[in-house]
Amino acid sequence: MKWIDVTQACDMLGIKRESLYAYVSRGLVRAQPSENDPRASLYAWSDIQQLTQRKRASRKRAAIAQGAIGWGDPVLDSAITHVQDGRLFYRDHDAIALSETATLEQVAALLWGQSSFFCDPQKWVVSPLSDAKARGYAFLATTASTAQDDVLAPSHNCAALLIGLSSALANQPTHDDGKVVPAHKKLAALWDLSPKQGDIIRTALVLLADHELNPSTFAARVAASTRASFAACCMAGYATLTGPFHGEAAAHAVTYLKNALQLGVEEALALAQHDGLIPFGIGHKLYPEGDPRARALLAALAPSHLLRDAIEMAEARAGAPANIDMALAALTVQFDLPETAPFILFAAARMAGWLAHAQEQMEQGTPIRPRARYQRRL
Repeated sequence: MKWIDVTQACDMLGIKRESLYAYVSRGLVRAQPSENDPRASLYAWSDIQQLTQRKRASRKRAAIAQGAIGWGDPVLDSAITHVQDGRLFYRDHDAIALSETATLEQVAALLWGQSSFFCDPQKWVVSPLSDAKARGYAFLATTASTAQDDVLAPSHNCAALLIGLSSALANQPTHDDGKVVPAHKKLAALWDLSPKQGDIIRTALVLLADHELNPSTFAARVAASTRASFAACCMAGYATLTGPFHGEAAAHAVTYLKNALQLGVEEALALAQHDGLIPFGIGHKLYPEGDPRARALLAALAPSHLLRDAIEMAEARAGAPANIDMALAALTVQFDLPETAPFILFAAARMAGWLAHAQEQMEQGTPIRPRARYQRRL
């Protein structure tokens, strides 16, 4: 197989290096370390040639429609969250700026179009389940099975669901002296973290609150389009989040970082490449020049030199910047949290986005029902 360097690859495609790295992260171009310089990469000439031909060819309408299902053109109108020029906005507010001071609850109110967050005091009964993920499932399933006409009072029910899930995940009270306990303080208590560490958890939750039409949010919207209860919509999102290509992607990055600390970066990289784990935690299709959420969280976290070296070597090997999954993995390892911590953070935070999208979808009043294009298999 013929391999070419980064300059040749970019010249053939007529693109910048950042765009080439994005192609690599999407699996469109194969890359391997250069024998002469392990920090540099070489790229498969055949993949570059194929992309060049594809760019020249006109795309038929059917191909465009098919591509829209997987990182293609937008398929739904939404006024909640958008990504533009490498930046993330929650209702036109910069999400990175919000993460500096806002709580998840404040951001949830913003996403829901409310002026403030309020929820009547409720008592959370301590669960006998020891697994946090199982407590989340149990809370949503129980609530979904008893929900009745909650679309008639969306602000109240959404607030109750948001604080209810974070309390279930953390096994902590929802209120203290009549005041809502913020999600980051519940999780800090669960993991016995200091106030400073708890504030970094707050930052992570705000950065994860919503992210446009990701798979779990789309699942929640599909459920909402049938007028399922808010709890049922969130359960659809929660179940989708458990996939290794979504909310559990950070677990693979945790494995890599722990191996890097125990075995050294080179051996950890070799193990990750052997197991096909290098793409996890590296690169993002919406951010060719780097995930701003990862930059913000890593800046707040200030990882140890060993963790920083491990992240930078993985970036160099894959030819793309770290994403939010790698940043969550670094947080998990540095704070010595359970390996389920990234999922818990994702679920507690993304609940805000699922509920915002469920409300918006219900207002549209039509079910999401795409057609299938039948193809006979021989």
